Amino acid sequence: MKLSHLSIPALACVLALAACQHGAPRNPMATWVPSPNHDLRRPQLVVIHYTEQESVARSLATLRTRNAGGRVSAHYLIGRDGRIYQLVSDQYRAWHAGAGSWGTIHELNSASIGIELDNNGREPFPEAQIEALLRLLEDLAARHRLPKSAVIGHSDLAPGRKIDPGPLFPWKRLFDAGFGIWPDPDAPPPPDGFDPMLALRLIGYAIDDPEAAIRSYRMRFRGDNGRVLDAQDLWILHALTRRGGAP
Repeated sequence: MKLSHLSIPALACVLALAACQHGAPRNPMATWVPSPNHDLRRPQLVVIHYTEQESVARSLATLRTRNAGGRVSAHYLIGRDGRIYQLVSDQYRAWHAGAGSWGTIHELNSASIGIELDNNGREPFPEAQIEALLRLLEDLAARHRLPKSAVIGHSDLAPGRKIDPGPLFPWKRLFDAGFGIWPDPDAPPPPDGFDPMLALRLIGYAIDDPEAAIRSYRMRFRGDNGRVLDAQDLWILHALTRRGGAP
């Protein structure tokens, strides 16, 4: 039905209904006296995942329906060819992080943007995919005023439960482009009495399960699945804490 055929009262009714549909929810118990002093959800972190599936099409289907553990989503998915897909608006919570913490943040879905990379966890990440990720990170950091250091992996926030984006993910490449954290090669050795578990906590890791925290740290900074800390790890942890802890 064309709007030109509507009477003025009918047109007013249609416009009022449209406004109600697109407006923010209001509590019927209260008198609506709107204030301009508010804004939308502002993310504090970016969390990087891999899909552990075999194609973009399969991942898009999963992220729009459910997986074995229930419904799941992410804000973005990046294909191996570098194509970027958005599934959830930045201002909404996507269900990508699950239980975990990073520093003082304990409800990661509410505080983060989730980026899935089309990767099965066993292969290197293609150059086109990483270049697209860097472009997206630049955009997110600029639009949301995010600290560029506030980029973590799923394994960082959920030690012992998640391993993505895995030991093959090029964290040093991201740091060279300005994102995440990495040890300063000129950092001095740690002092006597240096506590590596305290350093892990200061960086952002939960240390309730020390072995799981060490494994998550080593996947990111050593590229392996080691479960114990050696002298190189003590130097890395000291260098990282000198740069500052979790955002």
